[in-house]
Amino acid sequence: MYADAVQDAIDELGRLPGIGPKSAQRLAFHLMKLPAEDVERFVNAISEMKSRIQFCLQCFNISEAETCGICEDSRRETGLLCVVEEARDIVAVERTGEFRGRYHVLGGAISPIEGIGPDQLNISQLLARIDSEQITEVILATNPNIEGEATAMYLARLLGPLGVTVSKVATGLPVGGDLEYADELTLGQALEKRHILEEN
Repeated sequence: MYADAVQDAIDELGRLPGIGPKSAQRLAFHLMKLPAEDVERFVNAISEMKSRIQFCLQCFNISEAETCGICEDSRRETGLLCVVEEARDIVAVERTGEFRGRYHVLGGAISPIEGIGPDQLNISQLLARIDSEQITEVILATNPNIEGEATAMYLARLLGPLGVTVSKVATGLPVGGDLEYADELTLGQALEKRHILEEN
């Protein structure tokens, strides 16, 4: 339908997560309208990211050096480790300003349907860090979905015998939300994980 070069661009853009055929088409036509130097700057930024970014050898966060800035930061609590599925999850936790420990990125979650088992994740590296870094508490901050919950349960079983405290981030109703709009799973978890208010 389109010239081969345009169709190739649409096809490649359509391979990006969350980009359907219509969005890919819109992006391709937007890029065609841009001045050549803007497109070149965009391509260079992607190429530069791909060549310079690597995974931290310690926690598997993204980094421009062998070890990321968080692992290098001596002000972080060394005995506290927060386990997340992806490097982008670290940004979400850091934005809260509530966590001052270090991280471990699994690189995904256990998902038999997608063929992802424990061996495809950075689990053995996590277990190795418990002793070598004298970790006292591991906070499991996996996504609150079936895969994330299964991964958290699997990790809890592995970490329990190692003598570390294993905790999981709380789930439930969002602040400012209305009860009537909560789905059954969210409301069910909120009820299950309810806490006692202090008595006066």
